[in-house]
Amino acid sequence: MAPADLEAATRAAPRDAAPEPWVGRPLRRIEDARLVAGAGGFVDDHRPAGCLHVAFARSPHARARIVALDLAAARGAPGVALVVGGADLAAVGGPAVNPIVPGLRVPSCPVLAVDEVCAVGEAFAAVVAATPDQARDAAELIAATFAPRDAVADPATAAGAPAALPDLDANTAFAQEWRAGDVDGAFARAAAVATVTLAQPRVAALSLEPRAILASWDDVQGTLTVQLSTQTPHRARAEFARLLGLDRARVRVRARDVGGAFGAKASVYPEEIAVAWLAKTLRRAIKWIATRGEDMLAASHGRGGILEGELALAADGTMLGLRARIAMPLGRWLTYSAAVPAWNAGRILPGPYRTGTVDIAIAGLVANTAAVGIYRGAGRPEAAMLMERLVDDGARRLAIDPMALRRRNLIPAEAMPWRTATGQVLDSGDFAALLDRACAAADYAGLRQLQMRRRARGDIVGIGTALYVEPCGNGWEAARIRIGRDGIATVGTGAAAQGQGRETAFAQIAADALGVDAADIRIVCGDSDATADGVGALASRSTAIGGSAVARAAEMLIAQAVPLAATLLQCRPDEVAPAAGGFALRSRPDRRIAWAALADAAGGTLEAAATFTVDGETWASGCCIAAVAIDRDTGVPTIERLVWADDAGTIVNPLLAEGQLVGGLAQGLGQALLERLVYDDAGQLLTGSLMDYAIPRAADLPPVTIVKSPTRAATNPLGAKGVGEAGCIGIPAAIVNAAVDALAPFGVRHLDVPLTSESLWRAMNATPQRDQAGTGKP
Repeated sequence: MAPADLEAATRAAPRDAAPEPWVGRPLRRIEDARLVAGAGGFVDDHRPAGCLHVAFARSPHARARIVALDLAAARGAPGVALVVGGADLAAVGGPAVNPIVPGLRVPSCPVLAVDEVCAVGEAFAAVVAATPDQARDAAELIAATFAPRDAVADPATAAGAPAALPDLDANTAFAQEWRAGDVDGAFARAAAVATVTLAQPRVAALSLEPRAILASWDDVQGTLTVQLSTQTPHRARAEFARLLGLDRARVRVRARDVGGAFGAKASVYPEEIAVAWLAKTLRRAIKWIATRGEDMLAASHGRGGILEGELALAADGTMLGLRARIAMPLGRWLTYSAAVPAWNAGRILPGPYRTGTVDIAIAGLVANTAAVGIYRGAGRPEAAMLMERLVDDGARRLAIDPMALRRRNLIPAEAMPWRTATGQVLDSGDFAALLDRACAAADYAGLRQLQMRRRARGDIVGIGTALYVEPCGNGWEAARIRIGRDGIATVGTGAAAQGQGRETAFAQIAADALGVDAADIRIVCGDSDATADGVGALASRSTAIGGSAVARAAEMLIAQAVPLAATLLQCRPDEVAPAAGGFALRSRPDRRIAWAALADAAGGTLEAAATFTVDGETWASGCCIAAVAIDRDTGVPTIERLVWADDAGTIVNPLLAEGQLVGGLAQGLGQALLERLVYDDAGQLLTGSLMDYAIPRAADLPPVTIVKSPTRAATNPLGAKGVGEAGCIGIPAAIVNAAVDALAPFGVRHLDVPLTSESLWRAMNATPQRDQAGTGKP
């Protein structure tokens, strides 16, 4: 830097008032401008010259031996470049699976079926052609002869929840148990025992953008570049490298924009492995965009478990002990996080309550269906539904107000951190405050009085509550920050984005850490070249862990820049302090140097990278109260009131947080009232299109009152917790409790989701009706 430039860079500047922090501002999403202008970077937006397209031939049987496979007609079809069957890719391995539970057994998962198909929709051949239509037409010409075999459509539904840990047989991929205290003694001395059995239907993720991949091979460099609709670019890079025998440095995975994921895009799918293999084999660009039908048939599903629980209660309502049995279907192959829903559901129990005596068993069962994996919430909704239904059932048996029963058993805030009976450590939370704020916002006492008056008039109305806890990921995440001569800070993060507003929130975090304007921050995510490694976006971990990695990288950059700033300001390093836009002398805050000048003096750029690892999980929590009315003649439910107190710790951006809460609410509402994937006994999917599978529309969403009750997370420097999955966790349980409460005068004690008008009408009419006072009449 020339002397004159140095003097200009460090000349006196007027003092500024303390800037308002960027974290906490309701900043509008900076990424929306390009998205609404049609400038997004989704997979199908990339259309390289000469790109070929793939279509898959899929099994019509849930289980069958492949007797014969004739590819000749397809190979001779117009525009076809290559047709392959399972034998051609037999040497390519299957997707990796997280061994999060002990003794996990992973069934075989060939990229394309070789000798046997194990689910309707499993791909057994692939066609590469010049256009998508030519590929699909040629795939129709593939002649396959099958010998059908007996199939297991849903072992969880057939067998029920395990009475004890099952033996690891051909249908059981894993089993695990948590025991603490004298469970038998607790139930022997109980004044009442609540019992609940839940049948959770499968649901579909239904992202706006289906699964999609564009794989391009560079024959000169020997590199593979993959545009992929994924939550985990670095994991996908590792998988493609491993399976194709490439060094990781020769594989790049990019997911600039992803049109929704919800857990279903956290794994690498067999079809995606096939496309990458085809690109390397043909040394061309190859694209596959799944149809909606293909996604519903062959993408991973969510939920689907059978859960049984018993809660032992003393006469005063004290929880004495808990038994739970949880069986989760896994499908024909295991996604990377296949064991997580069952594992989460088991270890989260008993939720926010003090119960220290438990016997909890989980099992994961394979079947001849699509895979079942993580879906927004991933076991947390199942745990909340089971526990909160048990609390309401116990309150009914003891004739105690369900809110009073909850309050009596909550873990006190002063006891945090709290180690649960399953060995989990809740780092923070004030569950009593959540309950009190939700009750105040809903006027719970007034709602109960109104319910009595309306029941006297003949209305069918109920009130339901659900408290929940939400583990928000653990482990690590990486970030890298580079500042150039223009003063723009480019932040690369291993956390990916699927529409949460990642670019905006991380820009706010980096702006505060570096003392610059958020407009001077550029976020690069969803790119395996952005950081050396990364985890991705799942388990409500990105802000708490990924955002903390950004803050840590900023600290590293500041530490690196201080000696240079001291040299330019002609002082000792301890005389320099961070200031707005750069650094200043502690004794003369008006004597400054900007980041741009520092980068220039450093030769053009300043750069630092960091990895942040949490010491333990962060736990969010919340309390939902729902008021539901049910039409006597039709069974149509109406959610008249929904109040939600949420603890997401430090809120980086209130607008984004509310958007995530409401988005989760929509999916939770869909699970509670509408959504259900159905297989018949032969393993045929009966709900394979949106003509058969109902999802909520905007008009279906009820008004919601959201109140904040934050406690700062103890596990990360931001104090942040997860927020994206909360709506799927507490909302369904509150709605179900309200519906059961509404139908209690009819003798109804239990309802399974979805609460369709038909199921509610049948429940009302399945038993002799009682009057609204509960005294009973024909």
